[in-house]
Formats: sequence, C-alpha cells, structure tokens
Amino acid sequence: MNLRRTGAAATALLGLLSGTWLASPALAQSATHAGAPASPAASPWDQRKNPDAKEADAWFDNYTFRNGETMARVRIHYSTLGTPHRNKSGGIDNAVLVLHWTGADSRALLSPSFMKALFDPGCPLDANRYYLIFPDSVGHGRSSKPSDGLKAGFPNYDYGDIVDLQHKLVTETLGIDHLHAILGMSMGGMNAWQWAEAYPDMVDGVMPVVSLPTPVSGRNLLWRRMVIDSIRSDPEWKEGNYTQTPRGWMVGYNILRMMIDGVSALQHEVPNDMAAEKFLGANRATAEHVDANDILYSLKSSFSYDPELGLSKIKAKLFALNFDDDEFNPDRLQILQKAAPKIAHARYLVQPGTATSPGHFTMTQPNLWAPHVGEFMRWLGDSP
Repeated sequence: MNLRRTGAAATALLGLLSGTWLASPALAQSATHAGAPASPAASPWDQRKNPDAKEADAWFDNYTFRNGETMARVRIHYSTLGTPHRNKSGGIDNAVLVLHWTGADSRALLSPSFMKALFDPGCPLDANRYYLIFPDSVGHGRSSKPSDGLKAGFPNYDYGDIVDLQHKLVTETLGIDHLHAILGMSMGGMNAWQWAEAYPDMVDGVMPVVSLPTPVSGRNLLWRRMVIDSIRSDPEWKEGNYTQTPRGWMVGYNILRMMIDGVSALQHEVPNDMAAEKFLGANRATAEHVDANDILYSLKSSFSYDPELGLSKIKAKLFALNFDDDEFNPDRLQILQKAAPKIAHARYLVQPGTATSPGHFTMTQPNLWAPHVGEFMRWLGDSP
C-alpha cells in the first residue's frame, strides 16, 4: 500500500453531468440478439455517437432480481471498442470492463474527452490493444429502466443486481471467463469494489475512481435520501405516474449539484445572486430532461452497498483513485487509508484539488487523471 499525491491542475467543469443525464429519454428497442446493432430513437446523444464503437443488446428472459422480484425480459445494452485477443488456450485475455456513474451510460464514456484521454492510440487503454466493454447498467441508458413503461412498477434493483447482470453479460453473452481489468467511476467504482470481492479469481486488476469501500452513509446518504424524499413527497409525482417533471425532482437536483460540485469551484462559479439565479436556472432546464423515476431508482439502489467486510477476499491488484475536494467521498474520513491494509495487493492515491477543480465531477475530466490509469496498467505488467 502506498499513498502518492499529484498536483495536476484542474479546470472548471460546466454542465458535463447535465449532458450525461440527457441520455435518459425513451429509446427504441433494438434487435433481440447479442451482436446486433442497436437502433436508438433520436436523442441529444446521437450527435456524439462514437463511430468506432459496436453496440448490441443482451436479453435475459424471466430474470429474478435479488429481492425475488421478476421481469419477463431484461435488456442490457452495451458497446465495445477493440478486438478480443485469444491466448493459447483460446480464452480472451485482453478484456477490460469500463463502468459508468449514476445517471450516465456507455455514451458518456465513449465521448471525445474519454476517447482522447483513455482509449485512443497510445493512451492507457488503447482500443488497438484492449477489448473494451461498456455496459449500460440496469436502470440506465438503453438498458431496461423504469421510464421504459413500468414506471414505479419496475423491480427494485440494487448494486448487487447491477453487478450480477454485468457478470452475465461478460460471461454468458460475450463468453469471457477472465477480465484483465475493470475501471469504474463513482457508482461504477462502487461496482468495481463489488466485482473484486464477488469474483476474486476472475480479474487481474481493479481501479475504482471516486468511490469508497464503505456503506453509503453520512452526507452521501443524506443527500440521496433528501432527493428521494423530495420526489416522493411531491403531489405531482403521483406514485410514479406523473405526466410532467415533478417539481420535487427539480429541488432534488439542486441538492445534488450542491453536493457533487467542488466547494471551491462553486465559490468561483457563484460569486453573487445573479450568478446563483443563472446556476439555478440551468439546473431547472437540466432536471426537466431527466426522468424522476429513473433517478429515484438509481439512488435508492445504493442503500445495500457494503463491501467493507469482504475486503480481505480481494485477490486482484486494486488501485483506488479519489480526489481530495470530493465531498461525496471526503478524504478526511481516512477510509481508503484504513481499508488498504486489509487487501493483499492495494494501492491508493488521493489527487489534490485546486481552486477551480470540480470535486466529484473531476471523474468526467479524464485528462486530469488518465496518467494514473497508465500507472495502474503498468502495475498489471503491461508495457507502455
């Protein structure tokens, strides 16, 4: 275990998360077998579609979630970059699973900023070298989610179900029995911790970014509960059968922005009342494009997350990256420092913020932390 700090400069992030949540409109159902290209309806994300990515849907019939609820057909949409490489035994040995954050989907990770920092030629996860897999987690993007039609009748999934379906995609649909690495951000980072514990012999290395191996608690729990309660207590929610965006969700989105943005960044961005009005107006416009049921489900799905007791089960090399201006995962709690000694092969790094760095949002600026992904891959034995 070692702790190193880097002084990489950060720049303000304006509205990038808003773009990720525009990935939630209802989309047309695509072909019913893995390997067929998806055919989404027009959406703001279409213009950012990555032409190099291959898209498909995996379908799982009569699926039972961990709480016993069932669904006749669960769709997991996914994209891939690169080509599988097979070893002498015929197994794929260059697969890397890349996992998105709450409210996003694979399109956020296939955007130009991620491509240029991580996946282009010469980058740490060069798609010419690795077979990159980008699933839309259940409840998100073009995978099955409440806004597809079931609304509040959608099964109550949790993070364990997200990982279960990712595992079925990797093993059953793609035929991969071993992953070279997993990179996950925020919710995806939490899923990466879960993967490392649930499948200790299936992955060489795991890199969780802006996440902690501890139950959702304190400020992180409170803001989630406040957003959920704000939605559910709004008469316009109508038990999930709303016809327009509930105002409670718009209030909830303001709470989210106060938590997810860096304190210094907000101080810089909102210096006076006029700037505050502009900030809140932009929030209202963004919230109107987000389905309240989808975000409610995704937030409450985190409440059973608890990898703390299973840390000693992890066999993979684990490199955790956090940012010290992240108010979701405050470094002053020293959780990583306490967790790392419990893991056989663990490294962690807490990257310092700056006066304009966007806190938790820094995950969406991979150019600021991509060099550490390179360090992680070299630790796994990969040459530059």
